[in-house]
Amino acid sequence: MPYTVDFKDVSTVGLESSPVADALAGLRANEARYYKNKYDHEFTTTPARDAPETLDYVNKILKSERDLVIKSKPLEVSSFEVAGLRMAYVFYESGLSINVMYGIEEGGKRAVGFKLSDGMEVPEELASSFKFARQKSKLAGTIRGSYFVIKGEY
Repeated sequence: MPYTVDFKDVSTVGLESSPVADALAGLRANEARYYKNKYDHEFTTTPARDAPETLDYVNKILKSERDLVIKSKPLEVSSFEVAGLRMAYVFYESGLSINVMYGIEEGGKRAVGFKLSDGMEVPEELASSFKFARQKSKLAGTIRGSYFVIKGEY
């Protein structure tokens, strides 16, 4: 069942099995606040098992672009279009969040972003290939993030 993320009253709904559930919920709420404030978009997530096409899309890009396979269990996904961008998110049990930003028009911005919840270690599959910058968030504590530019067509 879809869940509209509330960034004013942060909840761990759907993320309870994560060892960093509170921090992951804050990270998810941080994303929801961004899309609400910038695009007036309600950020909604779905259990990963109920939207395999979104998970498959993200996994295909990770595998094709960087030969990455994420070992953590996917808990929730989100997929939507806003301002000419096709967005896809996966929130993992480890506390990792991956988003794919894909500009619909030719030459648009296309990238994969990784965000690590406060308190989690860098996953081994990402540790050797990415450097993570830190940013502070009132909702999520310290977020560490990295990204790469998508070169292929998806």
